Amino acid sequence: MSSLLKVDNEIKTKVDAFRERITAEAEDLVANFFPKKLLELDQFLKDPTINIRELKEIHSEINLTVPDPILLSDIHDGLEGQNAKKRKLEDGAGDDKVGGTKVFVMPGGMMKSNGKLVELIEKVKPEIRTLIEKCNTVKMWVQLLIPRIEDGNNFGVSIQEETVAELRTVEGEAASYLDQISRYYITRAKLVSKIAKYPHVEDYRRTVTEIDEKEYISLKIIVSELRNQYVTLHDMILKNIEKIKRPRSSNTDALY
Repeated sequence: MSSLLKVDNEIKTKVDAFRERITAEAEDLVANFFPKKLLELDQFLKDPTINIRELKEIHSEINLTVPDPILLSDIHDGLEGQNAKKRKLEDGAGDDKVGGTKVFVMPGGMMKSNGKLVELIEKVKPEIRTLIEKCNTVKMWVQLLIPRIEDGNNFGVSIQEETVAELRTVEGEAASYLDQISRYYITRAKLVSKIAKYPHVEDYRRTVTEIDEKEYISLKIIVSELRNQYVTLHDMILKNIEKIKRPRSSNTDALY
């Protein structure tokens, strides 16, 4: 701590204790938690729930029946129909008179989500959150190890900065996985609403099935990426641990 800046001794003691705690926790994460977690996720990738080959097994039934056709009594043939169309255009009304079925309540109560996917998502989300939190701790540790700015002998510092950049990248990618899950729910909800309004359009029903399959595949890719990120971080930090912990040589430190 620089003598040019007066710092309260009690606060300095607490800050030093925080640094020591972060250091101990981060070193344990790199040495023990990361390898254990990558093995755990590798085992998870072998679980039958994430290795379903026939994707139709994860399909969810949409209990919305197709109503009987509605006869539109205000559409006529001949001259009277042409006059009706002319009046409609003059009044500024749209060309499409059919606006879909008005939905006040679902026939079977609340429309359920895809249960199998929800169960899998609830297993994957904690793993994403864990990676984000652990990366943040290790990133803080490396940042606290960065020495003061000086001329020359900064090769070790550049390794520290690259490590911090990699940890920040992993954090951002993990956060994007959470966004992807949210977008899946929103997209599916909009499609189910479309089915309720236009129950006679089969393409909407098929699209729900398609996005369910896509999400299932994406979840497996996410788990695989989480495992790979643990492998990459563990390997990168171990290979450069000497420069990360001691970015400048002792001979150079003695000159200052």
